[in-house]
Amino acid sequence: MKVKDIIKTCDGILFSGNLDLSCNNFSKDTRTINKGDVYIGIKGDNFDGNIFYQDAFNNGACACILEESFILKIKKTDKTIIIVKNSIEALKKLAIKKLKEKKIPVIAVTGSLGKTSTRNMIYSVVSKKYKTLVTEKNYNNNIGVPLTILKLKDEELILLEMGMNHIGEIEYLTSIAKPDIAIITNVLPIHIENLGSMENILKAKLEILSGLKENGALIINNDNKYLNNIMLKNVNVITCGIENNSDYMAYNIKKYKYKVNIKDKIFCFNNHIGTKPYILNGLLAIATGLQLNIDILDIQNGINEYLLTEGRLEKTTSKKGVIIINDSYNASAESMINAIDFLLNQKELKKIAILGDINETGTYAQEIHEKVGKYLAKNNIDYLITIGNNSEYINIEAQKGMDLNNIIHFETKSDAKDYIKNLLNKGDIVLVKASNGNKFIEIVEYIKEFC
Repeated sequence: MKVKDIIKTCDGILFSGNLDLSCNNFSKDTRTINKGDVYIGIKGDNFDGNIFYQDAFNNGACACILEESFILKIKKTDKTIIIVKNSIEALKKLAIKKLKEKKIPVIAVTGSLGKTSTRNMIYSVVSKKYKTLVTEKNYNNNIGVPLTILKLKDEELILLEMGMNHIGEIEYLTSIAKPDIAIITNVLPIHIENLGSMENILKAKLEILSGLKENGALIINNDNKYLNNIMLKNVNVITCGIENNSDYMAYNIKKYKYKVNIKDKIFCFNNHIGTKPYILNGLLAIATGLQLNIDILDIQNGINEYLLTEGRLEKTTSKKGVIIINDSYNASAESMINAIDFLLNQKELKKIAILGDINETGTYAQEIHEKVGKYLAKNNIDYLITIGNNSEYINIEAQKGMDLNNIIHFETKSDAKDYIKNLLNKGDIVLVKASNGNKFIEIVEYIKEFC
């Protein structure tokens, strides 16, 4: 893509520089920009990325795309600067152009929980046959999705994760990506504080259909009560489940293995996580692979080789030999219960959970946290430590089934450190989980260093 192509696509103007300059990569961060990249100045709620354009040039950018509202602040230069009305809208137009040129299959994954793990499991499968570009880190919003698309080179398939906090966000993303295959992992009360009701959360997830290509496929978790037997007109819906009758079902589940009937033949799959949510993620990946005509043996190998994402059920060991399950990246009631199941499946003798607040629960906070506590009351671990405000509801419910001497609540992470240090010993296993905003990674690092 040359500068003149960018200008034409984005209805921009050349402020200075070379119309015939070739542009290959795009970046919004001057700290990680590479030599020859195009820097895009994005004005956010808390900062204006346009002001860093000189840093971008100093760090090797070949050109900058800046907003017209900033034009009077640009110093005279011979370097290439493109002016657009709105940088985010320019990103959208460039990404749409890129996908039209490439004409490759697009897979889009959304859902309340398990988007990243499902995305990565799908990648483990589809990359067996196709050279695949996949969403990195948390690049799943109105800036991250088009930036991912703009990285396309010679890939044969693109796999995108789509996140949302409000109505309309998935619709915006799918209008850019126009997926051939859309996956919804589940619909749960996450971001319910913003969306107000489960009906609105379902509506927001189903926005992924607004850009689905004609003859495209929607793959869903049919065990989710909001997606189960959902009636959609003119959509090829493929269902996956364990409990509800589905197109692809897991049965004969034996901890790390399960079977699936595919076209009247039985195939065995390995799931080294050992919990139902990850088996469901695997079914979604199997269905995706079959839609893309990937060989069954490759699908089996892809599922077996799947690796967990950093900060999600990630096992590490402290200096003194404590096993840590770092699941501090994010949290919901369902993912906490899944993590507790994972903890219970481990062979270590003393099992401890350090749990914090689940954020963005609004008026549902007590109900959501109590759900975790009720599960712990019926599925005992050895020790429970809760930290925060709403996590006390977990603690109170857990007391109805656990040994009261082994349950304690703290208001802050600092308050809990001495207790944690004195409790943990070599050979123990400890789960650390809370919503990312609570920064429980600090507890993980503390245990690594001092326990």
